Amino acid sequence: MGKKSSRRGRHVPQRTCVGCRETLSKRALIRVVRTPEGVRVDPSGKLPGRGAYLHDRVTCWERGLKGALGNALKTTINTEEREALLAFMATLPAEEEA
Repeated sequence: MGKKSSRRGRHVPQRTCVGCRETLSKRALIRVVRTPEGVRVDPSGKLPGRGAYLHDRVTCWERGLKGALGNALKTTINTEEREALLAFMATLPAEEEA
């Protein structure tokens, strides 16, 4: 008797945006990582350290920077790191009003 050939699809890792709490695939979100050098954006998603994820929406970044991002990374975000994150946030595409 032959083996059943029921192939499962490839596993897609899921992550939650700390700004809006929506769960999406890991690749659809932007990773922010806490490293020994400080908090920074991780475009590759492969830097070592504690990570948190945000959408590419300004509203999620604003909510995240109010405190949710620091809580998720288990650290306090200093002024220099906040400025770098705000500079990255300024490069995000503008949101369209619905």
